[in-house]
Amino acid sequence: MNLTYSEDVILLAGNANPKLAQDIAKFLGVKLCDAKISKFSDGEISVNILESVREKDVFVIQYAVPPANDNLMELLILIDALRRASAGRINVVSPYYGYARQDRKDKSRVPITAKLVANLISIAGADRLIAVDLHSDQIMGFFDIPVDRLQALPIIAEYIKSHAFDLSKLVVVAPDAGGVKNARALAERLGLPMAIIDKRRPKENVSEVQYVIGDVAGMDVVMIDDIIDTAGTIVNAAYALKDLGVEKVFAACTHPVLSGPAIERIKDSPIEQLFVTDTIELPEGKRIDKIEVISLAELLASAIERIHIGASVSVLFEE
Repeated sequence: MNLTYSEDVILLAGNANPKLAQDIAKFLGVKLCDAKISKFSDGEISVNILESVREKDVFVIQYAVPPANDNLMELLILIDALRRASAGRINVVSPYYGYARQDRKDKSRVPITAKLVANLISIAGADRLIAVDLHSDQIMGFFDIPVDRLQALPIIAEYIKSHAFDLSKLVVVAPDAGGVKNARALAERLGLPMAIIDKRRPKENVSEVQYVIGDVAGMDVVMIDDIIDTAGTIVNAAYALKDLGVEKVFAACTHPVLSGPAIERIKDSPIEQLFVTDTIELPEGKRIDKIEVISLAELLASAIERIHIGASVSVLFEE
């Protein structure tokens, strides 16, 4: 793939996921923009873009992965620098949209932080957002600029197809009610039956399985979710499924946050393999044999190319 009119396109990477940015650049056949991003001694972020971006179509790859606050602030400063340097269009490539789970007011006196972040990105000067598997559809409505929501599920489905599973005994499982939409979409793509786990949260970051809706005894299962954070939900679900007579448990997610005790929980769990994408780069300490990484670089590169030339992005997800 060589990006059409590449002299009019600038690809600028922040510090959130430099490997993914480099992989995207390789697929597009362009180089990353030369920029210096550093910190002053007091922790404030300094940005200096070392190439002209005047009237260019700029795609800035930076997003609020952990440490979320530093990376979010870096994104806002990059956008401001581009706007003041007279960039023609500023496209934010944010595969993992930080603060997405704070997308509604579910109790008194809490913020809707996903909306606040949307406001900050827009006010800073962004013209478009490109994201992968937003936690909820309503987040697109938080923006007053165009949002392209890419889907990792077709790529995960193809990966599962090529993984030598016995599809005749595989069931797709939603680890909670919120994951039903993703599970149904994956089941339809693979032509598989589906089951749903009903859970409750007695307190924050703690989940308990109540019961499973669907036939899973004697079968292999693959659980699908958009985000795995502390891995409590997915691991508890794996134990419950084994108790119900499931033979092998696999899991997949788009965004491997994997914070706190997540890695140890996955190591010790009945999960045979966890398939994740590279929206969040796994540091050395989180790279274990049970985790396989699926790259989304080609998908993101294709979306960038299509957005630049004004072509449809939705065709990337058609059957």
